[in-house]
Amino acid sequence: MPGTTRMTASAKAMTIGTVVALVVVTAYTAALGASGWLWFSWVVLVLVTLGVISSRG
Repeated sequence: MPGTTRMTASAKAMTIGTVVALVVVTAYTAALGASGWLWFSWVVLVLVTLGVISSRG
């Protein structure tokens, strides 16, 4: 179909990994308290994932 976009396998894997990481970081925060480094790392992962998605060629 014209106008539809398809994610590459690597972009899909990065997206799934990012969502899983969000669940892990949220569970860690709920169980043991907030960790700034974990949240910072998750934000970096989100930015990398967005870069992978936007660079598909």
